[in-house]
Amino acid sequence: MPLLTLTSDFGVQDYLVGAVKGRLLQQNPEFTLVDVSHTISPFNYPQAAYVSRNAIKQFPSHTFHLLLVNLFEKKPEQLLLAWHQEQYILCADNGLLSMVLEDKPEMIIGLPLDPKAIKNTLYCVQVMGEAIHKLHGGARLQDIGIPDVPFIEKNHLRPLFGENWMEGQIIFIDHFENIVVNITRDQFEEHRKGRNFKIVFKRNEVIDKVAETYADVPGGEKLALFNAAGYLEIAINKGNAAGLFGLQGFTEQAQHLQSRLFYQTVKIMFG
Repeated sequence: MPLLTLTSDFGVQDYLVGAVKGRLLQQNPEFTLVDVSHTISPFNYPQAAYVSRNAIKQFPSHTFHLLLVNLFEKKPEQLLLAWHQEQYILCADNGLLSMVLEDKPEMIIGLPLDPKAIKNTLYCVQVMGEAIHKLHGGARLQDIGIPDVPFIEKNHLRPLFGENWMEGQIIFIDHFENIVVNITRDQFEEHRKGRNFKIVFKRNEVIDKVAETYADVPGGEKLALFNAAGYLEIAINKGNAAGLFGLQGFTEQAQHLQSRLFYQTVKIMFG
């Protein structure tokens, strides 16, 4: 049975998530559908990339991942089907794919859209479902679309580095309002080089140790740790870090507002 994951910015208030599942099951009742998230913030590519990338890593090979995020940034002429590290990824041609993979896909196929079709969400899902059904039936990837098609690429958010510092952006705020920063443990250790450090945010907030778990500090105290995905996380044990510190996640709109940039970044000083 084909395994499909669903990630979207639809929210959960209306019919759309259920309708998407219904449309896919019409095409193949044997599809196994797994929800990753339907609460991606609108237009927030860094958040969508973080959530998708770290979920995809945990699925069996040959899983199909439908990323239904910002499907209509521009008038769609094609959808994308990528094969990378033994996973299939289907999404709009809007730049998200390159941000999720942080690399070039091993194979990329364009799925053309019918010029006469009404290009709404359910139509796009139908095109994706038909491609998956054909692949599961034995069709070759190269035969269900246009191989090596040009596609939109966007750079994923990278930390900034100096000799004695590094700076990351807040890319996600979770259900507990813990703050996730786009600095991985490997990047931190490589740049740290065994030195002492201070994690600085919100002007005068400082953390100088990395915890293993939330329970390493008393309730109400702030801490930093590397989460299960390997990213730096700032939290308050049994508290609300984002709300208390007034921090917000990165968005494409906010990057242009200089007065708000401070609240989007976290700096680590070494020495």
